[in-house]
Amino acid sequence: MTVARDIMTTAPRCVGENDTLVDAARLMASLDVGALPICGDDKRLKGMLTDRDIVVKCLADGGDPATTTAGSLAEGKPVTIGADDDVNEALQLMKQHQIRRLPVIDGHDLVGIISQADVALALAPADTGETVAEISE
Repeated sequence: MTVARDIMTTAPRCVGENDTLVDAARLMASLDVGALPICGDDKRLKGMLTDRDIVVKCLADGGDPATTTAGSLAEGKPVTIGADDDVNEALQLMKQHQIRRLPVIDGHDLVGIISQADVALALAPADTGETVAEISE
C-alpha cells in the first residue's frame, strides 16, 4: 500500500502566523513556490497561505501587507492527511475540498505536503488526470 509519506515533498518551510504578508511573499519568492503552510508559535499547522490569498484577501481589499499577518488569513481548520494514511485517501481529500496542496502530519507535526506535482510524479496517469480534473472544477 502506498501511503502519503511515500509521495509527499518533505521538510516544508512554514511562514509564521505572526509574520507579515511581505515576509511571506519574500519567502515564497525565494523558494519559488505559490503556497506556504502557516505555523504557529507552538509549531502546529494553522492553515495554508497562497500568493492568491495575499492578492485577493489583502491587496484587493486595500489591506497593508506590511502589517497584515499570515495568521490573519488562516481560515477554519486546515485539511490534512496523516503520514501513514493511504494515498487514495489523500486523493479523495484533494478532490473533495478542491485543494492543490495537502499538508501531511505525523501526530501534530507537519512533515510534508502533497501537491498536484507529487501526484503526477508518483501515480498512474489516469489517477493523476482524474484528480487534477476534479480539483479544478
